[in-house]
Amino acid sequence: MAAPEAVFVLEGRPTAQLIADQLREQIVQGTFRPGQQINESVMAGQLNTSRGPLREALQRLCQEGILVSHRNRGVFVLELETEDIQEIYAVRESVESAAANTLLDGSAEQVSSTCEALRAIVGEMAKHVAASDWQAIARLDMQFHTAFVAGTGNSRLIRIYKTLAAESRMCIVNLEVSYPRADVLVEEHQNLLDLLEAGDRKGLLKAIKRHMEKAVEDLTQRQPDHEVTA
Repeated sequence: MAAPEAVFVLEGRPTAQLIADQLREQIVQGTFRPGQQINESVMAGQLNTSRGPLREALQRLCQEGILVSHRNRGVFVLELETEDIQEIYAVRESVESAAANTLLDGSAEQVSSTCEALRAIVGEMAKHVAASDWQAIARLDMQFHTAFVAGTGNSRLIRIYKTLAAESRMCIVNLEVSYPRADVLVEEHQNLLDLLEAGDRKGLLKAIKRHMEKAVEDLTQRQPDHEVTA
């Protein structure tokens, strides 16, 4: 399948990193669908680049797990099965719990600055929920959790979480029809923020666990008119 037209807007000669970043964003936004083949020749033509940087970008995304390379067939967007969703959110729970403990063991200034960033994201999320802007909701959802982990300043936690965030956005965007809780997303994220700000370690860890469990329930449920295959 050919790549969608006018996907990339890159100035100058694109590097492998720029290509990988842009392609990753298009995948998590749903421009490239699960199971879709990435047509190397078409994409190289769109980018006006040689296949070298493109292949390197594709290899990077394969290493991240967002793309899958099949020998003699090509490179395809990952298809997320129920087991994949369960694994993603289980690891997210572990990473976010570690981040919560790191933040609460850190300085008051660190917690305060993290809460300030999270508060701004929750405010934006509320606006987009009211407007039913699903793409923006999915982006802000993961922006909240990424900012939560980033608040620790732990480069390895942040790096691990980058791939988890991309995979989670793929889940949320591609399963939009079966995800029924947009109206309570703001409330849930505000609760996480409040617990962090209050320094309630036990409550925060419990809330993170429940938040992930409920997401898995929503994303793996079967709808009468929309069978979830991701």
